[in-house]
Amino acid sequence: MARIRLGMVGGGNDAFIGGVHRFASRLDDRYELVAGALSSTPQKARASGAVLGLDPARTYDDFKAMAIRETRLKDGIEAVAIVTPNHVHYAAAREFLKRGIHVICDKPLTSTLPEARKLVKAAEQSSALFVLTHNYTGYPLIRQAREMIANGELGDIRVVNVEYAQDWLTQDDDSKQAAWRTDPARSGLGGATGDIGTHAFNLAGFVTGLKLDRLAADLQSFVSGRALDDNGHVMLRYAGGARGLLWCSQVAPGNENGLRLRVYGGKGGLEWAQENPNQLWFTPFGEPKRLLTRSGAGTGPAAARMCRIPPGHPEGYLEGFANIYSEAAIAIEAHRTGAPIPPEVQFPTVQDGLEGVQFVDACVRSSKRDGAWVGLA
Repeated sequence: MARIRLGMVGGGNDAFIGGVHRFASRLDDRYELVAGALSSTPQKARASGAVLGLDPARTYDDFKAMAIRETRLKDGIEAVAIVTPNHVHYAAAREFLKRGIHVICDKPLTSTLPEARKLVKAAEQSSALFVLTHNYTGYPLIRQAREMIANGELGDIRVVNVEYAQDWLTQDDDSKQAAWRTDPARSGLGGATGDIGTHAFNLAGFVTGLKLDRLAADLQSFVSGRALDDNGHVMLRYAGGARGLLWCSQVAPGNENGLRLRVYGGKGGLEWAQENPNQLWFTPFGEPKRLLTRSGAGTGPAAARMCRIPPGHPEGYLEGFANIYSEAAIAIEAHRTGAPIPPEVQFPTVQDGLEGVQFVDACVRSSKRDGAWVGLA
């Protein structure tokens, strides 16, 4: 099929996450970037458009003008990537959803719970698809782990341990990336919980299929003067009786991107670490550990769908991100023709986004009550 005509909100040419989204959209040749409102500053938006080779007539000063004009064009955008700070997600996504333009939005869904609820309603009322880029769900061996648990290879899940540790905010940081992530007006109620804790929470739920019942959180802002949490310990109680522990921190020296998941059931356990994403350890109870590798022996069709190259050739962050874009492309192409989305296609939805914002809200409420057990609002 013809490439999907893609627009972008935020993500100017010097923005890290904008560049990641553009690469991810291009890797499997499913999209073409044709329009953008790339910055809140018109001069920077136009300069970024020029660097990226966009038609000046389709480089916009703001996302609303982009949504209105692109809807009227015969070759207007079919989908838009929203890669702004959190506080812009709701307003931008709403403008495109109400015009039937598919939305691919960075996480977390929004900066506030009321906006998250309104965005769910807007998505439900729209004819367009909504995709949330929890990119770690696109890793092949994460799909393998999900498939194994769904097939009962671990038995009933008892214990889930997930952590996401970084060190880049260990001291006060006035960089652009740090500035908005530590600003409640742009980031929302959560600091580390919103930025990386939502990834950990989503990943645990995606792999295990478990739904949270209650949590108890202890959040800290260790850096003096920091308005949002930079470290959090969260105990999780899942429906059905499983227990979990989540740690997220951006003040843990020696950790670069330490996302790690361990899941244990009555018949065995799984261990996976993002910094070694092409390895999954499986231990059937009473037997030696088994190493499963990306595209290697013993992996199944769910993982194979996410692989591009033969065993032994590493795939990682960018490829996992691209897998979310490619899953979205399959869904968008089905939407073009009125065909059903194939059942094997998986991507995070607006509902997953709502649960992430509910998670942050619950963590903040619990921590303010000295770690009391609370449910999702």
